[in-house]
Amino acid sequence: MIKKIYANNPNPKDVEFVVDMLKDGGVIIYPTDTVYGIGCDIHNRNAVERVARIKNVRIEKANFAIICSDLSHLSDYAKQVDNTTFKMMKRLLPGPYTFILNASNKVPRFFTEKKKTIGIRIPNNNVILEIVRVLGNPVLTTSVHTENDMYEEITNPELIHERYKDRVDLVIDGGTGGVVLSTIIDCTNGECKVVREGAGSIDFM
Repeated sequence: MIKKIYANNPNPKDVEFVVDMLKDGGVIIYPTDTVYGIGCDIHNRNAVERVARIKNVRIEKANFAIICSDLSHLSDYAKQVDNTTFKMMKRLLPGPYTFILNASNKVPRFFTEKKKTIGIRIPNNNVILEIVRVLGNPVLTTSVHTENDMYEEITNPELIHERYKDRVDLVIDGGTGGVVLSTIIDCTNGECKVVREGAGSIDFM
């Protein structure tokens, strides 16, 4: 299934439709401010396992991140966020960054069995932010991008749907997607360092 949702003014009924699907264990593909993402409700282990199979990884070894609707989720899913890191996140988010933080005990254990950190994203895209807000908790995120993809295969929602229609429950058409991944900043050891330079500028570092 593919459904058009407009980023400038997401239809509340469409958002509710997607949220109900996530609550029922659905796996969706959705637009972000970088590449399209694959995700599900982070508290549904069966759905998370489906995403892991799509990406051909084991959950405990996967570098899945979560999408939060705003910084208020930080106190729930991350611990020991110092003032410098918080101010940086407040300045850069929403935006094309993933912050690696120390995970709190509210992050489902199957995410942190082998590691004690979690990647957190707040993308500048109203579609997924509104879905997460109405859902009430974060959505898992991992990109549709793979090494050998051609440009249109990861930016065109129709082609993404053709590729994934038998493996996900819904592809949200939010327009042409990006091709550059998010910038990853590791803030787990008392200082922040860029571990992947992507769509987000690192001029502030």
